Amino acid sequence: MSPSLFTSPIHMNQPSLTRSAKTDRILVVDDLPDNCFLIQTLLQEEGYHIDVVNNGQAALDYIEKSPPDLLLLDVMMPGMDGYEVTRRIRHNTKLPFLPILLITAYDQPSVARGLDIGADEFIRKPVEFDELVARVRSLLRLKHSVDERDQIARQREDFVSRLTHDLRTPLVAADRMLTLFQQGALGELSPAMQEAVFSMLRSNQNLLKMVNMLLEVYRYEAGRKTLTFSPVNMGELIQEVIGELSLLASEKGLALTFERSGSDKGAVETVMGDRMELRRVVTNLLGNAIKFTDSGSIQMRLSADNSLNAASLQHQPPSTIVLEVEDTGPGIPAADQPTLFESFVQGNHRRGGSGLAAASVTANCGCPRWRN
Repeated sequence: MSPSLFTSPIHMNQPSLTRSAKTDRILVVDDLPDNCFLIQTLLQEEGYHIDVVNNGQAALDYIEKSPPDLLLLDVMMPGMDGYEVTRRIRHNTKLPFLPILLITAYDQPSVARGLDIGADEFIRKPVEFDELVARVRSLLRLKHSVDERDQIARQREDFVSRLTHDLRTPLVAADRMLTLFQQGALGELSPAMQEAVFSMLRSNQNLLKMVNMLLEVYRYEAGRKTLTFSPVNMGELIQEVIGELSLLASEKGLALTFERSGSDKGAVETVMGDRMELRRVVTNLLGNAIKFTDSGSIQMRLSADNSLNAASLQHQPPSTIVLEVEDTGPGIPAADQPTLFESFVQGNHRRGGSGLAAASVTANCGCPRWRN
């Protein structure tokens, strides 16, 4: 590091901008004690709490125990330099957002390297005091903004979780009560009442499925969903779903067929996955096909397509399972296709929906290889 850190005279009583009641904590990392003392003295005058360490490993240990609001990091240090400290911080996904201000005497390519690694800002030596304070304020504003955004996101997630739970309780109770009505446990029902109860029960069950789907999407986005992988026979799973939804297709007069190919169907159709989530994917695909097809047919085809491995799937297993769902409905306009897998986004059609089915497919399968 250069012997002289600052170039201009230092005015200890310069006016500072108004800050929140919380005192921002800044960690200064420099192997020269004089430079650390100078920065500490100047920034404390601005109202910040300053801690100092003299090497990269000590900085990492400090941050691991108690992350500061801002890191002022010298690039040129013996042992672990500022670049390596920055790289390790950015690779530690458990840490909250920490702005990093690099202090460097290097040239422009070295500055670019620091920014590429993950630093947020840099300042060159010899340092102008006013410039240092301005950059510190700027990065702390960024830190406050990110922290506020994260807090809002956590509050939203908590609200969604509580709301979903609260909505499920009365819906489950209503489902049980309507089932008892339908079964005649509370007395015989006339045909007209039977039809009305059946309609209410189906609507209530659809609403309960939407609430459950909302909760699942929330869990994926919050990183709280744990998948349980086991061998799953996709052919058998699809037949189960068809058995459950075939009544909905027959009510609309739709022909529902399922074709399977492969000499050894059991081996070809078996994949490693979370059975419950794969079942949800197939249910969403077939349910949407039935919902948006007014007449005609729906075909589901399951096959092993090894030709896909040659080019687009070089890093995939040697056999690729392809599930195709084809119906005679209106299809998805080209303008709606870019937002197909976004939550709560519906196409330009006249039928209501939650806009969550496709998002749930994405969450459950990552990047599915669908043919529609």
